[in-house]
Amino acid sequence: MTENPRTRETRPQAAPASSRSGAIRETRAPQVRPATEGWTQQKDAEGRPLLQFASPKRGKPPVHLADLTPAERTEKVKELGLPGFRAKQLSTHYFRHYTSDPAEMTDLPAGIRDELVAGLLPPLLTEVRRLETDRGDTIKFLWRLHDGALVESVLMRYPGRITLCVSSQAGCGMNCPFCATGQAGLTRNMSTAEIIEQIVRANRLIAEGGLGGKKADDHSMERVSNIVFMGMGEPLANYKRVMDAVRSMVAPQPDGLGMSARGITVSTVGLVPAIKKLADENIPVTFALSLHAPDDHLRDELIPVNSRWKVDEALDAAYDYYAKTGRRVSIEYALIKDMNDHAWRADLLAEKLNQRGRGWVHVNPIPLNPTPGSIWTSSEIPVQNEFVRRLNDAGIPTTLRDTRGKEIDGACGQLVATTEDEAASAAMA
Repeated sequence: MTENPRTRETRPQAAPASSRSGAIRETRAPQVRPATEGWTQQKDAEGRPLLQFASPKRGKPPVHLADLTPAERTEKVKELGLPGFRAKQLSTHYFRHYTSDPAEMTDLPAGIRDELVAGLLPPLLTEVRRLETDRGDTIKFLWRLHDGALVESVLMRYPGRITLCVSSQAGCGMNCPFCATGQAGLTRNMSTAEIIEQIVRANRLIAEGGLGGKKADDHSMERVSNIVFMGMGEPLANYKRVMDAVRSMVAPQPDGLGMSARGITVSTVGLVPAIKKLADENIPVTFALSLHAPDDHLRDELIPVNSRWKVDEALDAAYDYYAKTGRRVSIEYALIKDMNDHAWRADLLAEKLNQRGRGWVHVNPIPLNPTPGSIWTSSEIPVQNEFVRRLNDAGIPTTLRDTRGKEIDGACGQLVATTEDEAASAAMA
């Protein structure tokens, strides 16, 4: 490797002959370039991949209890001509009992239940379709929003925890060529309450025993313990609403969901100014950077936002997050055959991470969900193992991540509203 000490950009040299399988594979592996398959990537006037940071103007969803602070909820109830303490009762039903059904709110006078629910708990998500794995321990939901936009979330049971992958936008404006979500561009930002409602609906299903994988008669005390903002959308492009949702997640019940901030992961493809804002929030969420390539030459093509903020800028911001919060950063890295899985790239990634210190980062390589005959397919298992080995040997804690839900198109990069989904949604409207 040769390095420019000023830019810290490292360029590969030919690999030396070696008996190690990784080095042999390194000398023979071709370099496949990113290219869209089956769709046309949107471009700007200069011919570069189009980036959408601002949400298109569409009709706003109705104001919901979860959009408001506790004080604002009280004022809203008073505007309806009711005592302010009814807001706390309503919050208890929503954030603790996970219901918006007035028939279940027996502590409220029968004559005001419907009015309160209509005023503060309007419907936000309509379930269009639900797909489950054979064991029932992974469920993908397709939701229709009030304006017909479609989003998905994925609920997963693991030993000792239940994780929900939530969406923060309908579509995505980051235009990454390997991600199904970004193919149609950004429809709009989701509201705070639309984000929270995904969790409330999941908690309701869990309490009713609807999530498989655990034999128990009573699931009423179970709930989502971990949130990952890795569904549809770029979370940090919808910064305010995502952070308002996080605050509601960690607020004690009944003001919020009473979750631990350490169980919440906020991911980004590298919006550096927003990463810096996140570090100053004083909320100890886990931060994940979707890197996918350690060199600008490839990442410019793989992650279009790299044209704004380069690899080293994103890594510097990630390290600063660790320095300010003490929270170890996750690096997400989709392993794609002959595109970004070369052994020299593992070495370069380790070098760049170690330049910034030790103990601040954990790498999660993710085998890309394979498509037969496509350039977008997962690395071969020996190559995956060599990539992981090199990082671990360099002192970077690295764990190959479980690709849960791929059989129901619920794994990373697979969330997208298809033509079939749109037809199903239209039939329900």
